[in-house]
Amino acid sequence: MPAVDDGAAGLAARLEHRFAQPGLLEQALSHRSWCSERGGEPSNERLEYLGDAVLGLVVAEYTFRRFPQLPEGALAKIRAGVVNARVLAEVAQGLDVGGELRLGRGEEASGGRTKASILADALEAVIGAVYLDAGWLEAERLVLGLLGERIEAAAAEPGGFDHKSLLQELTVQRGSGPPHYAVEGTGPDHERHFRAEVFLDGDRWGTGEGPSKKDAEQAAARIAWLALREHDGAGAGSDTEERGDD
Repeated sequence: MPAVDDGAAGLAARLEHRFAQPGLLEQALSHRSWCSERGGEPSNERLEYLGDAVLGLVVAEYTFRRFPQLPEGALAKIRAGVVNARVLAEVAQGLDVGGELRLGRGEEASGGRTKASILADALEAVIGAVYLDAGWLEAERLVLGLLGERIEAAAAEPGGFDHKSLLQELTVQRGSGPPHYAVEGTGPDHERHFRAEVFLDGDRWGTGEGPSKKDAEQAAARIAWLALREHDGAGAGSDTEERGDD
C-alpha cells in the first residue's frame, strides 16, 4: 500500500496510529468541496457517519462502566458534554487536523481550515478511518486518549458543560442583570457558522464561535463565566485585562 503524504503522516503520528490502509486517512481528510473539483472522488462524509457512531458508543460504554453509580440522565449529560461539535473542533485543532485537510478553492478562501463544523466532521471521519483500519480496540484507544480527561471533568460536575446556565446562576448571585447574547451567522444554509458575543450590564465579557447558534452561545458563555469568576476572585485589576474579549 502507498504511504500517506508527509502532512497526513504527521497527523497519523500524532494519533499514534500506523495505518495499514493509508487511503482511509486520505479520504477522512477529503472535504466534499475538494472532491467535487476532482470529478467526485469519495469525500469524508461516509467516514464521518461511521465515526460519529463509533465515537458515541465508545463514550457511552466507557461512562457506563466507569461510573456505575450515575443514573441514565447524568450519563447522557456527560456524553453530551464531550460528544459535540465544539469539543470535537477543539480536539481537532489540537491535532492540527485543519492543516492537513483537502479543501476546494472556495472553502480554502473562506477559512475552512478553522471552521468548527468542518474540523469536527473531519475528526469523526478520522475516528471512522481508524475503526475500519484496525478495529474496535484501536478506535476505543484513540477516542479515550483524545477525550478521556474531558470525560472525567464532565463527570466531576455533570451538567457543568452548560455554561449558559452557570453564567446565569453567577449573575444572579452577583445581583447583576441577566446575560444578553448577540449572534451572527455566516455561510450557506448547509454549512452555517455562528459567532456569539455575551454582554453583562452592557459590557462584553466573552465571544465564541460554533457550527450552531447554541454552540456559539455556549462557547461565549464559557469565556464570560471564567472571566467573571477570575474578576470576582481577584477583586481588582482592569476590566480589559480580565475579561474574555478578543
